[in-house]
Amino acid sequence: MKPNLFRAAIFHTPRNPFTESAALEVHSDGGLLVENGHVSAIGDFIPLLRANPDARTHDWRGGFILPGFVDAHIHFPQVRVLGALGESLLDWLRHSALPEEARMQDTAYAKLIAREFLNALACHGTTSAMVFGAHFAPAVEMLFEQAFATGIRVASGLVLSDRNLLDTLHVSPDDAYQLSKGLIARFHDRDGLAYAVTPRFALSTSEPMLEVCRTLMTEHPTVRFQTHLNENLEEIDAVLKLFPWALDYLAVYEKFGLVEKRSILAHNVHCSDSTTQRIASQGAAVAHCPSSNAALGSGLFAMRRHVSAGVRIALGTDVGAGTGFSMLKEGLQAYLMQRVAPEGMALSPAHLLYLATRAGAEALGFDDTGDLQPGRSADFVCLKPPGEVLNAVIRHAESPERVLAALFTLAGAESVMETWVRGKCVYQSLSVPR
Repeated sequence: MKPNLFRAAIFHTPRNPFTESAALEVHSDGGLLVENGHVSAIGDFIPLLRANPDARTHDWRGGFILPGFVDAHIHFPQVRVLGALGESLLDWLRHSALPEEARMQDTAYAKLIAREFLNALACHGTTSAMVFGAHFAPAVEMLFEQAFATGIRVASGLVLSDRNLLDTLHVSPDDAYQLSKGLIARFHDRDGLAYAVTPRFALSTSEPMLEVCRTLMTEHPTVRFQTHLNENLEEIDAVLKLFPWALDYLAVYEKFGLVEKRSILAHNVHCSDSTTQRIASQGAAVAHCPSSNAALGSGLFAMRRHVSAGVRIALGTDVGAGTGFSMLKEGLQAYLMQRVAPEGMALSPAHLLYLATRAGAEALGFDDTGDLQPGRSADFVCLKPPGEVLNAVIRHAESPERVLAALFTLAGAESVMETWVRGKCVYQSLSVPR
């Protein structure tokens, strides 16, 4: 089979801009050579064409190739509660999220939502995601099966809770163990899929349930772990009342060995130096969800504190408490929130691209994606802005960094021309001009 050679301006961050200079790599008239589902070469288009005259060319001039976006925290059952504004976390859960999540008992409905969810990821250029599954094993099966069919990379798992939610969302620790074991056997490490042990949060999980989580992580040393941490002050107070022995919220998870390199902890808005230092020392990552933090009034993320401690950070949209599937919008929101946060960090376009791509891939344990270096999986998105304003800004931009800043500021789903995962097109817009 002939290789594919794509022509466009190319941006990626194979290095971490928080710790290294010159992390952003740009090819203004770039070529991306894809063979057998992987990036074979990247560089200037003309030399690559001369070296590969038989390649099938895709002329995307006027467009931009970026690595596929990686969403580090998102909830698949919450697609249809997007836009439920005006409440804080616990009220929003009671009135919007949990009633909708109870509908996932209906397997046909769960399959429909899974399709909507995965289509939304693809049309926004997201190729990998750490996904909070459902409280019902058949619904989680639907998510994994649909992800396998579409090609989108997904790490997910059965959401585990045994108290303080709707009764229909509770599961016993014994059943949680057996159901999780079955899902792991069927889906973990199956062509772009990974299993994630997923206690909803400490507020809804008893100590026996957290012990089940530890057992699953111990018995399956390559599965991932995800949960929520320090999102909302009311939530934190309630957790500490349930676990009076705990020094802080993080200590609840630490007691059960759940804070480690395989762990993604969502939010961590209200944190101490001790919290960030312990997360860093144990190698866990934090999923920063700026749109959700603002929409629910949860607070401003202390990014400088996390970076100074050496915590790995990635971006999550947190659909449906967040404001949509766009990782471009999430990057912009991260920038804006840091502009007004006490001791906020000045984020460059390279920071935003890294947070939305390579940082997420590392957090999810998908080490073969996240940038476009040779040997990586061919997971990428082509943006081709249709609007006059963005095109005008790009035409007059004085540097590649300014172009990338404009994409994060002004581009959205309408600019996504194609999304590719492992060398296969999983989304193609019918409206973007070619």
